[in-house]
Amino acid sequence: MRARILVIDDEEAIRKSLRMVLEYEGYDLIEAASGPEGLETLKREGPDAILLDIKMPGMDGMEVLQQARSRDAHTPILMISGHGDIPTAVDALRKGAYDFLEKPLESERVLAALRNAIERKRLREENLRLKHEVEAGYRMIGEAPVLRSVREAIARAAPTSATVLITGESGTGKELIAWDIHVRSARADKPFVKVNCAAIPEDLIESELFGHEKGSFTGATGRQQGKFVQADGGTIFLDEIGDMSARTQAKVLRVLEGGEVEPVGLAKTVRVDVRVIAATNKDLPAEIREGRFREDLFFRLNVVPIASPPLRDRREDIPALVEHFVEAFCADNNYRRRVFSPAAMVRLQGRPWRGNIRELRNFVERALIMAEGETIEEQDVADVEQAGVYPAAASPAPPPIPAGDGHTPAILEAARPAPPIGPDPAQFATLQQYREEAEKVFILRKLREFRWNVSRMAKAIETPRSNLYKKLEQYGITRDQVQE
Repeated sequence: MRARILVIDDEEAIRKSLRMVLEYEGYDLIEAASGPEGLETLKREGPDAILLDIKMPGMDGMEVLQQARSRDAHTPILMISGHGDIPTAVDALRKGAYDFLEKPLESERVLAALRNAIERKRLREENLRLKHEVEAGYRMIGEAPVLRSVREAIARAAPTSATVLITGESGTGKELIAWDIHVRSARADKPFVKVNCAAIPEDLIESELFGHEKGSFTGATGRQQGKFVQADGGTIFLDEIGDMSARTQAKVLRVLEGGEVEPVGLAKTVRVDVRVIAATNKDLPAEIREGRFREDLFFRLNVVPIASPPLRDRREDIPALVEHFVEAFCADNNYRRRVFSPAAMVRLQGRPWRGNIRELRNFVERALIMAEGETIEEQDVADVEQAGVYPAAASPAPPPIPAGDGHTPAILEAARPAPPIGPDPAQFATLQQYREEAEKVFILRKLREFRWNVSRMAKAIETPRSNLYKKLEQYGITRDQVQE
């Protein structure tokens, strides 16, 4: 598409010469012979850039510049003057002009300035588009009471610089909460740096967080800036902070207490201004009792605690979440728009969703790929459950019993829900023990499904490969067990 240039100049000869040059270079030209006409044309045409003469009868270029900027803050305006001097140029730039061109105009100078101005506008629009897409992807979907409580906590915490500790099961959207706090804070235009503490090997996490100097350890072939320095002025999100080593916990505590970072191999500290938001799916008080997490660090992080609710506590939000995931998947993959039938939605709302929102999203995408009809029916949902070894619905409604049937006991037996796939909750004394056993069962089944291809499995279940290896070691899972 050809860029359109608005020329506002009272001299017809100038407009004519610019038309010849610009149209030859592939631009569309729009002319205005006065300031008021130029403002009206700007409103009506929406040009990509403006060439504006300063000296004009009636409304001069500086007044046009100010009014144009009050109506449109982003279209680049290049000022033209035959009486150019440094104070005038500085004043024009201060009032929002992109550049300042002197008469007689040189074609190459004008074309270069226009190219740069239009490219800058294009990049800005692209950045805004990407930002809106990112923010749309980070929206918290739903209106359940527990989610409204989270939003209220975010609204209270965001304007402050207090540290925030987000707790909750995997897949509940802890990162979305952290992002929402950041974008509502005074640091919104500064960096938001994410660190998955469970995904970084213990011997490298200090280097990742605090940076290192060249030669400070084997493999340090250059100087590296740490995540805390990258986040200076903004927010750092420390996900899975419960997996940090004791040594790294001590260094993070130092940053929180004094705002000082000590890069590996550097004999001095670096001051940073960073807001810390941490998240974990672990029971940190229990970790403290076991000696695996520092109590003083917990108190520094837990200034504003926010609990991210599991999906089973907000089942009324499942239809809205499903619609959101359908829309996003179809748009990204050029799929035809489809809907879930009421019966299919009821079945989705009855499932346990141990993987929470992350599992729901994966399930919806799989159903969209596998189902053939325009509407995804309850049987399609059942097929995905069977194909993916997903747990059955928590309490599906039994089918109606035909009147006058002489075999009611057998029908009731057939209608009884299948036993859930997973450990029996009655066998465990604590919730933590049950979670660990359920996680072990899930990992074993997925390893069998992927034939011990740890890389593919880690990608499919959306967990870092290093974290998956840790789980294999934690639960003592071996290849022989998977091949049983």
